[in-house]
Amino acid sequence: MEEVPLHVIHLDQDDPRKCTARKMHANGLVEIHESISRAPKRGYLLDPKATTILGPEDRGLISIGAAIVVLDCSWKRIDESLEEIAGRTRLEGRVLPALLAANPVSWGRVGRLSSVEAIAATLAILGHHDQASRVLQPFQFGQQFLDLNREPLEAYSTAESRGEIATMQSEFFDIE
Repeated sequence: MEEVPLHVIHLDQDDPRKCTARKMHANGLVEIHESISRAPKRGYLLDPKATTILGPEDRGLISIGAAIVVLDCSWKRIDESLEEIAGRTRLEGRVLPALLAANPVSWGRVGRLSSVEAIAATLAILGHHDQASRVLQPFQFGQQFLDLNREPLEAYSTAESRGEIATMQSEFFDIE
């Protein structure tokens, strides 16, 4: 299976020592862009405020070389960060289905994923399990993320539609 191109739009808002995007870049796993204009033009922007959930319908574009792009910013500044890039990219926004964070900053919180967790979850949901494991490998909490979310990730990756994923997430987690 072809490797999915992974990119980060990095807004430099977090503690560099806790930044998973920098560590992924240092390990040759992602390409970092300080400028939005340098990010890929075709693919999906992982956006916790998007209205379209990531699903099997997104596999087609990925299979022809589209990228997965994460916006690396502070959760405290997510709204202003998304506003900053709004209209400046043609990437399609996708929200991830509910998952538990394993990173030390947001451990156990639903949806408060670090950049590496978001990328790994996206890869797993789209069927790129080996690449998801490789992306998490340099992180102490990487295997714990996969263990915590084993059942939902497996279910999401075998779903046949976004609607099915939306239903599943409310079965795994107490959300509407």
